[in-house]
Amino acid sequence: MNRTILATVIVLSTLGLAACGNSSGERALSGAGIGAGVGLVGGALVGAPVTGAAIGAAAGAGTGALTDKDQIDLGKPIWK
Repeated sequence: MNRTILATVIVLSTLGLAACGNSSGERALSGAGIGAGVGLVGGALVGAPVTGAAIGAAAGAGTGALTDKDQIDLGKPIWK
């Protein structure tokens, strides 16, 4: 699978996690998923997809946990 197809599949898959949620835990979870997907794509482009995914997940989870509903509110999570 070439990198363009892989990147497209990953980005489209993470769009399902785009709803941030109401609690800081829900935002941390969805932020980690989105960050991991974006980090995986970025890491794959430079040859380190696992490292990119780990960094992206940590950054996304931290951002989600440190924000409140008024700062980031993309709607109701798909798991509710």
